[in-house]
Order: sequence, then C-alpha cells, then structure tokens
Amino acid sequence: MSDHHLAAAAAQVEAVLQGRGRSPMVRSFFDEPTNTASHVVYDPETLYAAVIDSVLDYDAASGRTSYESAQAIVDFVREHGLTVQWQLETHAHADHLSAAPWLQEQLGGKLAIGAEITVVQDVFGKIFNAGTRFARDGSQFDRLFRDGDRFKIGNIEAIVLHVPGHTPADMAFVIGDVAFIGDTLFMPDYGTARADFPGGDARQLFRSIRRLLSLPRETRIFLCHDYKAPERDYYAWETSVGAERDANLHVHEGVTEEEFVKMRTERDATLSLPKLIMPSVQVNMRGGQLPEAEDNGVRYIKIPINRL
Repeated sequence: MSDHHLAAAAAQVEAVLQGRGRSPMVRSFFDEPTNTASHVVYDPETLYAAVIDSVLDYDAASGRTSYESAQAIVDFVREHGLTVQWQLETHAHADHLSAAPWLQEQLGGKLAIGAEITVVQDVFGKIFNAGTRFARDGSQFDRLFRDGDRFKIGNIEAIVLHVPGHTPADMAFVIGDVAFIGDTLFMPDYGTARADFPGGDARQLFRSIRRLLSLPRETRIFLCHDYKAPERDYYAWETSVGAERDANLHVHEGVTEEEFVKMRTERDATLSLPKLIMPSVQVNMRGGQLPEAEDNGVRYIKIPINRL
C-alpha cells in the first residue's frame, strides 16, 4: 500500500472515530450447515435497520432452496417493529447463497455490496461461462459501495472500508461502535480467512486486517463465520479489536507481514474448496438471484470440470 493510500486509510478511520458514540443493537442468526452468522443491526431510537450477510437454505443433493433461515430474520424484524433500510453483503460469498432478494421482497431495503464486485463478476463469469446476458457491471445491486463511503442506519453514522484479500470485493461496515468485517478475521482462537480464491491475496488480507485492528480496542466485531476452535465446543461470532490484537492466532500484535503471508499461503494449500462454492458464487455474483431459466423453464447450476 502506497503512502498516499495509507494516509487515505488513516483519514477514513479517523472519520469513523469522530462519528462514534452511538451504539446500535445487534441480533445475530447462526446457520450451522454453512457456519454463517447473519446479523440484523438497528438503531434503538428510530428502529431503522440493516440485514447483513443473509442465508438462503440450499440442499446440494436435491438442488432445492427454502427460506427457514431467512424467515427467522423476517420474524425478528416484524416482532420488533423494525424498518429495513439496507440489505448489506460484505462480499460475494463462496459458502452460502444469499437470501437478500427474497428478504427485499418481504422487508424492503436497498441491496448493497462493494464496487469491486465487478472484478468478481468478470472472473467468475468466465469460469462459469455465464455468457453475454450476464451483466458484469454490478447492476444486480442497488448500490455499489466504495472505500470511505458514508451512510446511516437511522441516526447512527456508518462508514464502508474496503478490506480485500479474501476476495477483491470484501467490505467492512463500521456502524457506530460496531464493525461487521465479513471474511477477514475469525475468532481469536481460530485465526483468519483464506486468501486462495481467484482474486484473493494474502498480502492484501494482512494489510486489510491491520487496518481493521487500528480501530479502538473496545470496538465490537461481528464475524461472518465460525467453525469452533479445537478447544471450544460452542459457536461464537462476536469479539473485539482488543481481543484480536492480543490473541488472534495468525495476526496478533508482533506478527509481521512476511510471517503472515508464509503461514496463510502454506495453510491455504491444505484446504479443500467450500462444499457450496459452485452454487454460491453463481448466485451471489448475481446479487442473490438464481441463474435465468433455460428454454424448459428450469434453472441450472453449472459445475465446471477441472477448473477450480
């Protein structure tokens, strides 16, 4: 990262700090089959809300979709009288299908993701031979966020931070004194996200993480996934900047960039692909919409052979 970009990043973090002071309420929903934590974040004063990283239930064996996980979010929102302003995606997930379009139908809210989704669309559009009818300009989303963009949930200020490395399009949403960081960090006893997908980069991931860890120690962090560390028998998805700085297995204070890149590269070489990567990416690069029906009225998920 150049001196110019470092200065810009520092200025954006400072803008976050100046806007702090209000604490949103957060209700999380954990989907064990995909190890995914979805979040409803809302302003307790105005009851305006955002849904972050929702899950569409998908049975890989049958190819059937359902809405039990998303319905739990709908029930919570309606029970608490919330008004959804945003359906936020931290990135185009490779491990679960997004339920954002269905949740928009039920609850409203603008669908938003990072502007670098166009890079993901271009790369995976080619991998899946999606054809010219698949738009690669991010037009499937209502808003494409860029680094430093500001928005509000009710009266609570929020800022978007570009944190690439896991994918080119990863974004973190800092909302009041809470950060939703997608696939960058996991719980301190589990470490960090992989960086070996097309467009991923371990060095970028390290720098993105260090940027996130420059937030105040007391900043609450909500994660997108948990897999249970070896010595832990329960799922967890909330931590803090201080806890990550002090104890994250992979990037605690004192770990150098070169040490991290070596560790992450060697570790990633041992990992299998996520079991739902084929359907997930094809759907999520389309903003959560299923591929268009073919001439027989049926939608299909493609499986490229010997490609990934």
